[in-house]
Amino acid sequence: MLVIGIAGGSGSGKTTVVNAITEKLKERVVVIPQDSYYKDSSHLPMEERQKVNFDHPDSIDFDLLVRHLKELKAGRSIEQPVYSYITCSRSKTETITVNPAEVIIVEGILIFCCAELRNQMDIKIFVDADDDDRLMRVMARDIIERGKTVETVIQRYSRTVKPMFLQFIEPSKRYADVIIPQGGHNKVAIDVIAATIEKSLNSGH
Repeated sequence: MLVIGIAGGSGSGKTTVVNAITEKLKERVVVIPQDSYYKDSSHLPMEERQKVNFDHPDSIDFDLLVRHLKELKAGRSIEQPVYSYITCSRSKTETITVNPAEVIIVEGILIFCCAELRNQMDIKIFVDADDDDRLMRVMARDIIERGKTVETVIQRYSRTVKPMFLQFIEPSKRYADVIIPQGGHNKVAIDVIAATIEKSLNSGH
């Protein structure tokens, strides 16, 4: 079993890298998104929930994420939480059953900020991208998928996304074994990584 961590700033192209690996390995891989492990804010009024800083390590339930990863490594299934950015809360009625696989990908902006989580990983990949590219992707995603206005997205980017990237995410790059420049556009790097993982699995290492 291989555990791969894929980190990088919001809009860096992490999902593109994850999709390329899963496309190559098919059913041999499962993905554990950090986004499913945000702490539940349902006890707070909606106005307070809107102020949650999703780019700060304190917003992540790392204890549960680490526990679930250890369960999968031990060959046991987990019930992954379902988190809604719209309501800023964790579903009380719904979870996703995730079964163990040969490759476990843990993906998210802050996953290298937790030493206990890092220590569970065999390969750590940081997806790097130009700030302007990241901003454009964040804007497109948050407006279309998360129902935000342009003003809200720009405000959040300048107040939290960029400062938190500089404070937590960028420095975590030093823990990476591999850094992919040009983010999700770097097809050569992505293909090499996917082929290396496949070769490692096929050789039994």
